[in-house]
Amino acid sequence: MSLLLVVLLPFLGAILPALMIRSGRDACAVSAGSVSVLALAILLTHAPAVLRGESPRADWVWVDRLGLNVSLFVDGLGLLFATMILGIGLLVILYARYYLAKGDAMGNFYTYLLLFQGAMLGIVLSNNVLLMLIFWELTSLSSFLLIGFWGHTAAGRQGARMALAVTGCGGLALIGGMLLLGRIVGSYELTTIVTAGDLIRQSPLYGWALGLILIGAFTKSAQFPFHFWLPHAMAAP
Repeated sequence: MSLLLVVLLPFLGAILPALMIRSGRDACAVSAGSVSVLALAILLTHAPAVLRGESPRADWVWVDRLGLNVSLFVDGLGLLFATMILGIGLLVILYARYYLAKGDAMGNFYTYLLLFQGAMLGIVLSNNVLLMLIFWELTSLSSFLLIGFWGHTAAGRQGARMALAVTGCGGLALIGGMLLLGRIVGSYELTTIVTAGDLIRQSPLYGWALGLILIGAFTKSAQFPFHFWLPHAMAAP
């Protein structure tokens, strides 16, 4: 249950900054930062188990007929990235308190940032690849909101639209690749997929799955030849 709470807290807490901005910029920043601190504290309760070589899991049946279930786990790599997401996110919240001008909608910025934070946590802690794809697309949507935060500028609007178009198309490719991967293995659980390397490589669908997954990864990470959207994304705060 605590793993699910780590992922859900940023989404649930995203409404707080928009409400607390009426109480002042400091209260707004504190409300956003408190969400990250609480999620980080809960996450770190799993650190002793991970350091012992265990991988704490949390599983709930959701849409079982489609293979889409709420399945989360944290291993060493997941703990590292989740800690970075929450730790760096907390620093961004602190910096933004003094960086954003008085005329900027600080409450909206923190809301978008917490949504982005929650989506990234969902990606690194998901054990079900279909669930991971949902969070993957949520990062594209929240990135669109962050890049277009200064929507009164042409650069902000153009950068947001370009980022959403490129990463959105890449996300569709990733969905196709993951569906093929699940069909090959017979499961959408990541812990099952990573142990089926020989089965995947022997499948005639292997090349298609690999190509689609690489397109999804390359567009999101702005690798050549899909790198052109990233400079325009610098219009974000």
